[in-house]
Amino acid sequence: MTARVVTDPDAAVADIGSGATVLIGGFGVAGQPVELIEALVRNGAEALTVASNNAGNGDEGLAALVGQKRVRRIVCSFPRQSDSWCFDERYRAGDIELDLVPQGNLAERIRAGGAGIGGFFTPVGYGTQLAEGKETRIIDGVGHVLEEPIKADFALIKADTADEAGNLTFRKTARNFGPIMATAAHHTIVQVREVVPIGAMDPEVVVTPGIHVSTIVPTEATQR
Repeated sequence: MTARVVTDPDAAVADIGSGATVLIGGFGVAGQPVELIEALVRNGAEALTVASNNAGNGDEGLAALVGQKRVRRIVCSFPRQSDSWCFDERYRAGDIELDLVPQGNLAERIRAGGAGIGGFFTPVGYGTQLAEGKETRIIDGVGHVLEEPIKADFALIKADTADEAGNLTFRKTARNFGPIMATAAHHTIVQVREVVPIGAMDPEVVVTPGIHVSTIVPTEATQR
C-alpha cells in the first residue's frame, strides 16, 4: 500500500481534532516539521497533548502552537531554554500541564509504544520527584522506576526523502525522534524535501519503512 502524497500541509493535518495526542519530532530546530506544525496552528485544534523533546523555540513552529494556548499538556525533556518564552508564559499562567521526562526515558517510552512493549524499568529518575506515584523496584541492588510507553493518535515528523510507498531517509541529526515516533502513532504525517518513485531508493538506506507512514507532504523548506 502506498502512502498518501499531498501538496498542501493544511490538508495533511485536517484530521487532527481537538483533544488529540500528537508526537512532534525535532531536537530544537533540527528535524522539526515546522510547515506541518504551522498547518496545525491554522487547523484550529485545541486541548492537544503533545510529546516532543522541547517545548518550542522562539515564536514559530511548536512555540506558536503553545503560545496560542492550543496545547493542554506537553510531555518533553527540555521545556525551558533561552528562547522558550512562549512556554514560560503559558506555564507561569497555569495554562499548560508539564510532564517532565528525562531524554533517554522519553525516547525509550516512545520506542516502547511503537514496539508494543508494556513498559520498562530504568534507574533514571529513581529517588527523585520524577518517580513520585510510579512503581519502583530494586534490580541487582539498584533502584528502578517503571516507565510506561507513549503512544499517539498522530505523529508529525520531518524526513529528507520519501518514495511513493512512504519509505523514508533522514538527513544527519534531523534523524532524532522521527523514526521512533513514526512507529508509535496511528497516523504518521511526514514533510520531506523530495518524493521519488518506488524503486528509486536503495533499500539499504531506508530508515523508516513505509508501513509506518500515512501521509507525505513535499515541501521546499531548507533541511535542518
